[in-house]
Amino acid sequence: MEDNYPVSRRWEDLDTDILVRIFQSFDIFELTSGIAHVCSAWRLACCDPLLWKTLDLSMLKSNFIKIPLEPYVYVDGRSDKTLTRVLKISLSLSRGNILTLIFHFNLYVSDDQLTYTAERCPRLKRLVLPAWNRIKKTGICKAIRAWTDLESLTMPSIANPPYFMEEISRNCKNFSELKIMGPCDMLCASTLVTYLPKLKVLSLRCSMLNKDALIMILDGLQHLEVLNISHCLLIEVPPPPAVRKVVKELDHSILERASRLRQFLTCMEDSCLMCQRTKNDEGLMRWYKYEEGLWKADEVSSLAL
Repeated sequence: MEDNYPVSRRWEDLDTDILVRIFQSFDIFELTSGIAHVCSAWRLACCDPLLWKTLDLSMLKSNFIKIPLEPYVYVDGRSDKTLTRVLKISLSLSRGNILTLIFHFNLYVSDDQLTYTAERCPRLKRLVLPAWNRIKKTGICKAIRAWTDLESLTMPSIANPPYFMEEISRNCKNFSELKIMGPCDMLCASTLVTYLPKLKVLSLRCSMLNKDALIMILDGLQHLEVLNISHCLLIEVPPPPAVRKVVKELDHSILERASRLRQFLTCMEDSCLMCQRTKNDEGLMRWYKYEEGLWKADEVSSLAL
């Protein structure tokens, strides 16, 4: 009599599409933990483009301390080694298929790490990079030159934006969405108008926003369709010796200018928790104080993570 026991299949004999579906439930640490070295079938599945449309490193943070001099943070060497290891394995497995790249706001990338990443993500369309403390002008410009397909960027506010916006203008012809996680003053606004006149979506939420800068943006960005200033601390800066004051509500001139937009997202309510937090943080949100992942939110759906 023959035994009627079912024949068991080995893991490596599973169809590639089944393995890919299983691996889609893994986070970045699990994907880079060595499963690609189990066998050739698993490595093939680990390199499937479906797994690498987005490289989400938002669960990875630097172990750092603040220091009084530039770059104002000191990152522990073990943090750098961890990030470098994850980047090398991920970028090897992705085979240039990454379209969206997300870094945590407390993940301080170095110039070398950014350059290495840019060279291996030539098709990148969306970049979320909210911390630039360790990135120098040459490093970010080199990366932008590699990302000619870039369409969307989330970044911090920087002291000297013209060089960077000019680099985007020169190299990223399809660029249309920008989120700035930090104050927007007259220099920032004039830079946007000068170098990114075709910008369609702009989010400045939870930041200090100069009223004249807002007017300049509304007047100068004629292709703008969506503007988010929700929970902003809107300030008016009169000539000296008068002191700046907080604007409590939008006046008719701003509302009239914004009426042409498809979406003008605002919130300036005293009862709003996020508005209270922006005010308490004086227009520079200290995201580490609040719920993990809150920094990823945005009223503009295409900019939310």
